[in-house]
Order: sequence, then C-alpha cells, then structure tokens
Amino acid sequence: MLVRTAIWLAFFGALYQELRKPDAERTWHGKVAGVVPYDFRLPTLERLRAAYWDPSSDVIFTDHVFGVGWAVNVPVAARKLAAMVDQYGNASRALRSRASSREDG
Repeated sequence: MLVRTAIWLAFFGALYQELRKPDAERTWHGKVAGVVPYDFRLPTLERLRAAYWDPSSDVIFTDHVFGVGWAVNVPVAARKLAAMVDQYGNASRALRSRASSREDG
C-alpha cells in the first residue's frame, strides 16, 4: 500500500511539475524532487534498448522509458546476479572445506 501511494504521488508530482511550466518549457521528462525519474514522451526503440538492454553499462537501474520510476537493465542485472551466486558458491565450498578439515583433524 505504501509503495503504491508513493508511485501515485510521484506520478502526480511529475504532472504538476510539468503543467506549472509555460507551454514552451515543458519537456515531459525529468525528475520529481530531483530524485524520481519520469518520462511521458513516446518511447523510442533507442531509449527502450538503453533502458532495458545495455550490456556495456554497469548500471542496473536506469530511468524508466515511459512513466515514473526506474527500469532494470537486464543483462547487467543477470551478470551481477550470476557473480553473486558464484561468490556464494565459492564461500559455501570454502566453509564446507574448512568444516570437513576440522572433522578430519
């Protein structure tokens, strides 16, 4: 419930922020309170790819292509998740190895 309320507040904050500008200065994209990104322009293929599929980046969370909030850069998230799983596996093997060497000794 709290997250839903925060999303609605950010949405209306973005609309308010744009509508209080003169017509010529409205860009329909920016950040609410300098933090939460919003973009009400029509999405382009380039912006979709940059937000959801940019393996050359190290950034997991990018600005949402349409609406309010963040998008997930899928290849970066997958790469970081794989690294975490690998790190967990290595740590588990090391702990099991130490535990079995104590039992043997």
